[in-house]
Amino acid sequence: MERVQNVFEAIIKFGHDEDFSPQSSDEFKGTTAPAGSKAKIEELRRRVELGLPLWHGEDRMDYTAQLKSIRPEC
Repeated sequence: MERVQNVFEAIIKFGHDEDFSPQSSDEFKGTTAPAGSKAKIEELRRRVELGLPLWHGEDRMDYTAQLKSIRPEC
């Protein structure tokens, strides 16, 4: 498959995304943004636009800071 920038370009060019494979680069770094936050959603959007994988092994995995606002004893 000819290299395209992201999944949207693949769909436009080939009519499907079956062969699209995101590629890691120096721009692919983990984020500390909590799940569901505007910052995390923006990071996922950026990754899609750059043709990067959505999930990074160093992305934040816990909800500790979010739980403190609900249960102050955390």
